[in-house]
Parts: sequence; structure tokens; C-alpha cells
Amino acid sequence: MTLSARSESPSHAEYAPKWYRNRMSSYWWLHQWSYFKFMLRELSSVFVAWVVVITLLEVRAVSQGPQAYAEFQIWLTRPLVLTLNTVSFFFVLLHTITWFNLTPRAMAVRVRGQRLPSYLITASNYVAWLAISGIVAWFFLRG
Repeated sequence: MTLSARSESPSHAEYAPKWYRNRMSSYWWLHQWSYFKFMLRELSSVFVAWVVVITLLEVRAVSQGPQAYAEFQIWLTRPLVLTLNTVSFFFVLLHTITWFNLTPRAMAVRVRGQRLPSYLITASNYVAWLAISGIVAWFFLRG
């Protein structure tokens, strides 16, 4: 470095200390259950997206007529798609349960100026889920 270049650059840059950074494993989230659960929940979003894509493809197949829908149904029976849909079901279930359990932290419901207990908010989510599932099951299984 020439004398003129040295005078233009800050002199403290040459002597700046290197900060200590604790090395962290890429698998840091495997060491504690709460972190592992968090990562699974984040991963579940990919499977939720897969379910949305499958639903959109099914709507498209229905709109294209009976032959397209029959071909779509055959495609759904492939082992890879069946496996992916089964794994997706469990991840969507995990996603739903964790969201229902987080609802009281994200939403403060007040009745007459008093905050509702968190178990009431969580329980109302599960009751609504069961009621809607029962209605949908009744609709499809009635005949």
C-alpha cells in the first residue's frame, strides 16, 4: 500500500479486533424439543402448500370434465403421490394443532373488559374444528 492510499483509508481498520463468534452446528434445533417442534411447524408450511396445489389441480380437473377428473384420480393413486399425501396429512394436522395452541397468545379476546382464559380460546377452536369436520363428514357420508 502506498503512503497516499494509507492516509486516505481509516487507520483503525487495520487494527480492528475480530469478534468472538461461537460456532453453532447446523443441527442446533435438534438439541431441544421446543426448537425441534418449531422447525417441524415451519416445515409443515411446505406440506400445507402441497395440499393447496393438489386442491387447485382437482378443481381444474373437475372443470375440464369427467375424463380429466378420472385421469386425475388415477394420478392420485400413484405410490409417490399417496405417500406424499399421507405425510402431508400429518404435517397439516401438526400445523393446525400448533396454530390452535398459539391462538391465545396471538389474540386477546375480552368479554366485559376481562380477558378470556387461554384454555377457552383454544377449546373453542377445537370445538369449531370438530363441529365443521362432523358437518363435512355427514355431508359426504350420508348417502
